[in-house]
Amino acid sequence: MNSFLSRKLVRNVCDKTIRQFSSSIISQSNKAVYIVNAVRTPVGSFKGALAPLTASQLGAHAIKNCLEKSSFPLNEVNEVYMGNVLGAGQGQAPATQASIFAGLPKTVPATTINKVCASGMKSIMIGAQSIMCGQQDSIVAGGMESMSNVPFYLKRAEPAYGGASLIDGIVFDGLTDVYNKIHMGSCGENTAKKCQVSRVEQDEYAINSYNRSAQAWKNGVFNNEVVPITIKQKNKEIEVNEDEEFKKVNFDKIPSLRTVFQKENGTITAANASKLNDGASAVLLVNEETIKRLNLKPLARIVGFADASTDPIDFPIAPVYATEKLFKMTGLNANDISQFEINEAFSVVVLANIKMLNLDASKVNPNGGAVSLGHPIGTSGARIVTHLVHSLKSGQKGLASICNGGGGASAMIIEKL
Repeated sequence: MNSFLSRKLVRNVCDKTIRQFSSSIISQSNKAVYIVNAVRTPVGSFKGALAPLTASQLGAHAIKNCLEKSSFPLNEVNEVYMGNVLGAGQGQAPATQASIFAGLPKTVPATTINKVCASGMKSIMIGAQSIMCGQQDSIVAGGMESMSNVPFYLKRAEPAYGGASLIDGIVFDGLTDVYNKIHMGSCGENTAKKCQVSRVEQDEYAINSYNRSAQAWKNGVFNNEVVPITIKQKNKEIEVNEDEEFKKVNFDKIPSLRTVFQKENGTITAANASKLNDGASAVLLVNEETIKRLNLKPLARIVGFADASTDPIDFPIAPVYATEKLFKMTGLNANDISQFEINEAFSVVVLANIKMLNLDASKVNPNGGAVSLGHPIGTSGARIVTHLVHSLKSGQKGLASICNGGGGASAMIIEKL
């Protein structure tokens, strides 16, 4: 079967028609956007080593280290955008907290962005747009989340006889489809059925994700992007310098785990889904004039970016549409991309996107992803961009894409310099 027929068949299986986008090639503005550096904290497990820190403290650590590693003057930062989804209980303006805690001048404007799981990437996109328009010269953008510290909610009302019920802030504001009143995982089950992705395929993908992450850490792949963080615990300090989640796996139990969201004929389990996590990532964006004036050596440039949206229940395949739109805008195609980073909200997300886009699976998430590394939801969009910045070779292009609740997705192409 040729690739065209195969692609058409996959689309029929998924009960989706190919969307039409403008065929015009993206016109570069006068202001190209460069990435001077990009870093992230280790990803902590739920109630793990990073739990003592708030999202803003994690974000501050990422911002501070990003600027220090770039030898970038703090007073040169024009603005800060940080993604954060679960803001309850953090206090006012989490992005401003992160900026000030990082040591930036209090005169630097900062804005918190919430596009659910795509928040971190959307922050980078908004920062890039500001530079492209000539409004700013240098911006720090990224994402931060501490799922370990998200509170339970109690509705402001007269307590009912017999007591009141607490609402889990993580599930309510981060993981529930408002329109169908179901968990994100149930949406994933819907995609698995539509796109004919089996439990076995998802388990195999998850095992590969864990193995790839472990191998990547062993080979030092993450060394340049991860900045260690010191945690004070009573009378001692501990340094966290490695992701926690990928080491917490028992491969023997994966095939026999119960499904979580659909008891009968379900496919998604705790092993082949992403986890609840803590972490932050920050990216330094500048224009060409700033590079020349400060004699900087950027690591990458932003080629283009796009958002797309579909039916909320189909959010797992929304990155397909964002990717197609981005290819149309940039005039590129999958053959031009050396590495794809598709956020592993669930294993089925990546498998469905590979099918629908007819991608070479060997180029997708070669160093693991959120299933094994973790998914601090406000951070992940920035994390996968950060990873591309360091994992690509000079001249290569990489595409990062991430789905978000409500049927949305964001995608970005960068080129390593």
